[in-house]
Amino acid sequence: MSLHRVSSMTSYEHVRGSSPARSEHKDLSFNPAKTWAPPVKENAVGAFEVSKSKRILQVALAVIYCLLAAGVVFGYAALKPVLVKEGVYSQYCSDKEHINYERTCYEQEIRLNLMFTTAAVATNVCALPVGTVLDKYGPRVSGIIGSILLAIGAVFMAFADGLPFDGYIPGYIFLALGGPFVFISSFHLSNTFPRHSGLILALLTGAFDSSSALFLFYRLIYEASHGSFTPQKFFLIYLIVPLFILLVQVFVMPRYSYETVGELVNQAEESANGTFDQEHPDYGTEDTTRQRQFEEQRRQHRESVVSEVTSLLGKSGNKQQQQEEKKKEISGVWGALHGRSALQQIKTPWFILITIFTVLQMTRINYFVATVRTQYEYMLGSEYLAEHVNHVFDVALPVGGVLSIPFIGLILDHTSTTFVLGFLVTMATTIGILGVLPFTWAAYLNIALFVLYRPLYYTAVSDYAAKVFGFHTFGKVYGLIILLAGLLNLSQSGLDALTHTKFHRDPLPVNLILLLSVVIVGSVLVGYVWHQSKHMKRDHLEEEAEEAPDVRVPSATNGNA
Repeated sequence: MSLHRVSSMTSYEHVRGSSPARSEHKDLSFNPAKTWAPPVKENAVGAFEVSKSKRILQVALAVIYCLLAAGVVFGYAALKPVLVKEGVYSQYCSDKEHINYERTCYEQEIRLNLMFTTAAVATNVCALPVGTVLDKYGPRVSGIIGSILLAIGAVFMAFADGLPFDGYIPGYIFLALGGPFVFISSFHLSNTFPRHSGLILALLTGAFDSSSALFLFYRLIYEASHGSFTPQKFFLIYLIVPLFILLVQVFVMPRYSYETVGELVNQAEESANGTFDQEHPDYGTEDTTRQRQFEEQRRQHRESVVSEVTSLLGKSGNKQQQQEEKKKEISGVWGALHGRSALQQIKTPWFILITIFTVLQMTRINYFVATVRTQYEYMLGSEYLAEHVNHVFDVALPVGGVLSIPFIGLILDHTSTTFVLGFLVTMATTIGILGVLPFTWAAYLNIALFVLYRPLYYTAVSDYAAKVFGFHTFGKVYGLIILLAGLLNLSQSGLDALTHTKFHRDPLPVNLILLLSVVIVGSVLVGYVWHQSKHMKRDHLEEEAEEAPDVRVPSATNGNA
């Protein structure tokens, strides 16, 4: 799943509510250093209206349930060996394949990988409905829906063997759908403590990344119990998690999103300016004594609101705004297509190139997650080494996601978009080269770079979309990018089939095809953005020159007068 970061909270405020889909509320995305702007509701809650202890409790509980549910499906590499040992889909293997003691046969491998492929697609496709539900009904309803989907998924996974149909794929899809509903509905909690919103988002993002380790812990318990702790037992116990989420949403979490910093500032300004008084038509109709009492109550209320909002926000508003403006200038592409309609934007190379690049990268990422063990079984020629590589990957995936969080913010905030894209292409090329080398050291180095690259990539794409397309069309344009990438990820099944049939389990040809495609498309994308950023900088300088006031030089005659 992708999670986005937005580059300027204050800019977001100008166009809130413009998109009913609001896919910017999803991605999987990774935003430790920025203030996230949640969906705006008419009944939004001011953080100062809720006690500090309750807000702390809400954040703590959100981190806990995101850790247990937000992105568990991405721990598939750890769950897959358990499913293989349990004989899931082994009925599709021939007797000859069983006699040869192959770890998985072709039909079994294809179906096992299809579980993760469809779940990854579902995670991206559901971003649009998640944003719609969140905007229309609020975070509580969204969280409750997520808990129900997780419960359905757990039940399917627990009783899949006894169902008259294949229950594993729909079960895993429901687990994938539940994650975004639970995770995205927690983002507004960053506004519980505006001065610490970055820390709260880092905690939520870290919980999402770490949630993929859930299946790792289960696999370790499964192996320690010699297989007695079956998937059915695990998923039945896991039902405690959606029940916990449901209870928390009903009894602890707010019905509506917390107000953004921009709304709090507006509220304080309105109170300070007495706007509240002007909006009441009954003002001045009562006798003088009661009117004075009423005025005093209103004055005290205004002062109270200003005081509470100021205390909540601190005194760093101007400094933050200056920092945001500096980041816009550094990006080099801020506002490239701002003000254009979504249809106009998707017809440009800005959209086409980043979409193709996203499709290729998402396919590579998910393909590697689903097939890491089988790939290295072939390349290293050892099932033992491949198993060890798989185990290292299971641990590194959540750990790498957490460790990369602070560096993502630094890279995106202090370097240009051209540099970021070039860095992505360079890392992707390096990972691709390491991925085709049949050496153990290359395998471990590949994994190390991969687990750091994955969150950076997803965040960088959403950051690019916010800066280039703007927030007014962000939901539609970014949502379309992720939607297309998700749907085209179904091609992963075709890559699996190609690897097993045409190339006889050799992953090298497919990996080379993906590598060359990424290098070509990535290079074109970087070149285009670099060229456009130069034009934008020149146009900006010309505009500044035109807007500069004329300075009249005093003439010699005037000077002697």
